[in-house]
Order: sequence, then C-alpha cells, then structure tokens
Amino acid sequence: MPLSGREIVIGVSGGIAAYKTAALVSTLVQRGAGVSVVMTKAATKFVGPATFAALSGRPVATRGIGDTAHPLGGHIDVAERGQLLCVAPATANFLAKAALGLADDLLSTLYLAFDGPVLVAPAMNSEMWSKPAVQRNVDALRGDGVHIVDPQEGWLSCRKMGPGRMASPEAILAAIEARFAAHVSPPPDN
Repeated sequence: MPLSGREIVIGVSGGIAAYKTAALVSTLVQRGAGVSVVMTKAATKFVGPATFAALSGRPVATRGIGDTAHPLGGHIDVAERGQLLCVAPATANFLAKAALGLADDLLSTLYLAFDGPVLVAPAMNSEMWSKPAVQRNVDALRGDGVHIVDPQEGWLSCRKMGPGRMASPEAILAAIEARFAAHVSPPPDN
C-alpha cells in the first residue's frame, strides 16, 4: 500500500539499533509519508535529534511539557497527528512501561495517548530478550493489540550471536505497510 500522505510517528528508545531507525525514517519520507520522530533521552545518546530532523524534515520531540513546538504537550500534538505509531528500537525498558501503562517520559506518555495501530520492534541483548519478565511484557502487549516485529538472530553489539537484534528497516517497513493495509483508512483527498 502506498505511504504517500500517511502520517507516521516513530518512537526511538535508547539502543544502538537506533542507527537502523534513521534508515527507516529516510525510506518512509522518500515514499511520501509524513514522519514525526519522538526520542527518549537515552536514544539521543546513540543518534542525535538533528539526524532525525534532517531525515524527516520536522522538529524532533524529546520533551513533553515546555516544548514550544508542542504547546499541548508532545504526547497530545504528535498523537493526534499520527495514523500509526512505530517504536524502533523498543528497549526492554520501553516494553515494560508500555505493558504496565507507565508514563514517565514523552514516548511512554505518547504511547498511552495514541489511539491507533501500534507496532514495536524490540532490540536488546539475548539474555535480556529471553528473560521471562520481558516475554511476559511482549505477550501482554500482543494481547493489547500491539504488533510485534520480532527481533532477529545475529551479531549483537555485546559481541555475541543470538536473538535480540532489531529487525531490518525493510522488515519494519513491510510491517508498517501491512498495518496500514489492515487497520488504517486511506488519507483524505485534498
């Protein structure tokens, strides 16, 4: 399904896989989607907001209250604009917050305020991914209707092989297109 005219919110939580998210944002924009990026404080340590601003052509939201670009709060303004929310990478911390309904930063608050399809692409160390607590959180999110783009097995930044590597930008793009085909009405004609 074409992405032209679609409004996509990309949430970036703090993991090395954020560099892949930059490629995803670039591809989405090249395909005609409007992309708004929201980053956690930890995410800005891996890829700077300026990178995502340049790729999306929009300001990047990193703060909730007090951000002059979002007078109602980024969690409201951005949530109302988006037709789909994709969190990539989704860290164990983000998965836990989302599963429990915790909202202590802009991204977790945005997740709770968002009223549309949500897709998450987890990324973490193999040992973290295999923990029962993480798997319970993933199962809870699936039960809530969140689409999970499972991590792949491969070389991880911890210098080990195993599951936990964030899915490729192409796999996440395919999942976004599938969510639009299944759940989101077409953009309005102008």
